[in-house]
Amino acid sequence: MMVDALIQFVAAFFGTIAFSVIFFVPREHYLGCGMIGGLGWLFYWCLTAHLGLSYLGGTFFAAVFVVLLSRICGVAVKCPATVFLSPGIFPLVPGVGIYWTVYSMIIGEMEQSSSYGRQTIGTAIAIVLAIIFVFEIPQPWIGAIGRKVAVKERKRKEKELPDEEE
Repeated sequence: MMVDALIQFVAAFFGTIAFSVIFFVPREHYLGCGMIGGLGWLFYWCLTAHLGLSYLGGTFFAAVFVVLLSRICGVAVKCPATVFLSPGIFPLVPGVGIYWTVYSMIIGEMEQSSSYGRQTIGTAIAIVLAIIFVFEIPQPWIGAIGRKVAVKERKRKEKELPDEEE
């Protein structure tokens, strides 16, 4: 199970970084975007594969997790949350569902196409609702968390600097 989880995380991590490049995210944020995308996918995978949550519930809660991390990181590094959200949500986007919907339609399997289409739209709606839900959390609450993260990071870097100077 740990090997599977590591493979899932690594694939989502690098896929998210690839989309960060495509979305022109500044290089200094690639690692943060990759971590958010990888952790979001790992969260989804654990919810659906190991806790038995439906794909819609798993998508919703994983998207809430990704959006929350994106907002916190945005505050911590003083940049818009969308820098992390746009590529970070990528692993949850139902691209394969869209593919199978159109493919089934092309080969004439309208019932199958309709089924895939409903799943795809449901997944997209779950992502949208998660984004709306988390962006309704007041900025001061997110800011308090993000500032704590930033302060801890600054303290960690300050401890590392004297070692590098010696």
